[in-house]
Amino acid sequence: MKNRSSLTILAAAAVLTSLTGCAPQYHQANEKYYLITANKKVNYWQNALRGLSQGSSEMKVKAEMTGPDAYDIQAEHNEFQNVIKSNPAPSGIMVSAADPKTIAPDIHDAMSRGIPVITIDSDAPASDRLFFIGTDNYNAGTLGGQTIAKLLNGKGNVVVYTIPTQANLIERLHGYQNTLEDSPGIKITQTVDMKGDPNVAFDTTRQLIDSKANVQAIVCLEAIACPEVGEILDRNKIGGKLTVVAMDTDQRTLDWINKGVISATIAQKPYTMAYYGLKLLDDLHHHKPNPLISTWAQNSFAPIPTFVDTGSSLVDKSNVGTFSSQNQAAAPQQ
Repeated sequence: MKNRSSLTILAAAAVLTSLTGCAPQYHQANEKYYLITANKKVNYWQNALRGLSQGSSEMKVKAEMTGPDAYDIQAEHNEFQNVIKSNPAPSGIMVSAADPKTIAPDIHDAMSRGIPVITIDSDAPASDRLFFIGTDNYNAGTLGGQTIAKLLNGKGNVVVYTIPTQANLIERLHGYQNTLEDSPGIKITQTVDMKGDPNVAFDTTRQLIDSKANVQAIVCLEAIACPEVGEILDRNKIGGKLTVVAMDTDQRTLDWINKGVISATIAQKPYTMAYYGLKLLDDLHHHKPNPLISTWAQNSFAPIPTFVDTGSSLVDKSNVGTFSSQNQAAAPQQ
């Protein structure tokens, strides 16, 4: 009976372990995962940090988000190199490739050292990264294009704020362009390279208003642009007179939607990208594909996906309150 009771206890412990996650000994004390971005202080990446922190807490592993405080491609590259050379070596790396050409050699460097790398938010498809997790950016652009077409009733001139070298923004713009082909009365008359600097959006919008340019809508493909657009429109007391479709859910963007200055925004899931990305990266560390560097995207029997779509949605005045409640519910408990 004593042996039987012991076996029962062991079996119960095994079931509990399977239900609650990995056993404590599954992870080693020196395991650490990194998320590298080119602009870590913005609201978008702070939401990603919340997901990363939640995932690391549940999994009992170390995780850190790093990168420059303001948009800086070269600084992101430098930080990637610092992470690769850290001691102990990273267990895995997630990176948002602000400039895929700059980051691709860093990804190759890490993978050559046996460090699994996945891209999140902004992909580097020509690199050695294992797979991409994030928004289907073309679909996000399509959603934005449908929204603009509806709000403009099929007619008007549009100015777009973007960063032309960033892969995710290129895909979003293609989504807008292809969707608006069905609305020949709507033209994208100007595409502005904001260079990752919100002041460019602020100054350009002010110039558009001061010059009384023939513009009926403004589209922001990046999170930091439209809060500045809203500021200028509000100062000039013309909020609501221009159609504005933003990107992401910076608190200022949500405030301008509540006030009727911004029409809508396309919401992504940076929290989910980092939270789920960490779980996938941990699995890659403990069960590395063999070989690590391979053309897995062309292999019908690959052990990994090519793309994990975390989704996107439209937030406007009708549901901004619901979004804010969800955001508050996901906030870390004090």
